[in-house]
Amino acid sequence: MTQQVDPLVRWTTADLELLPESSNRYEIIDGELLVTRAPHWGHQKACGNAYAELRNWSVETGLGEVAQAPGVIFSDADNVIPDVVWISKERLAAALDDAGHLTVAPELIVEVLSPGTDNERRDREMKLKLYGSRGVQDYWILDWRLKQVEVYRRQSGLLQLVETLFPGDMLTSPLLPGFACDVQRLFL
Repeated sequence: MTQQVDPLVRWTTADLELLPESSNRYEIIDGELLVTRAPHWGHQKACGNAYAELRNWSVETGLGEVAQAPGVIFSDADNVIPDVVWISKERLAAALDDAGHLTVAPELIVEVLSPGTDNERRDREMKLKLYGSRGVQDYWILDWRLKQVEVYRRQSGLLQLVETLFPGDMLTSPLLPGFACDVQRLFL
């Protein structure tokens, strides 16, 4: 006797529109639905601080724009909401769909870790792989509990860990000329 196995359910962007409004965050990576609850206060503070530092630099230089929790729709099977993104003016000009979602990779994505093995795996493995495959140049993972920043940078076509920074260290990026932020400022 042969047992019939249902094919893996693959979620799409259209499916997200059918879900009820809630405080949960819904994302899709490779057709897998990921649901997270409203983040911890420390998580939100780190997001806001990263946004503020990048926004101040962006306003001064006029080289790009920063946004908190924008929708990024890479494809029907890859639809995410990064914590913070920075995108150059040139790239942004052709990056938004009619609903105001990004449809191309921003140059920089910042994710702030939420507690839990599943959450950390999502950011350190699933999103790292997705962002690397879509052309993100810099990926920063902030851990507000340990007060550290892991910096992944595109090298040889892949996002690779290039440094882990702590309070007192300066966070810089070749994408952001003149940007320098003491890591401590991200966790005040």
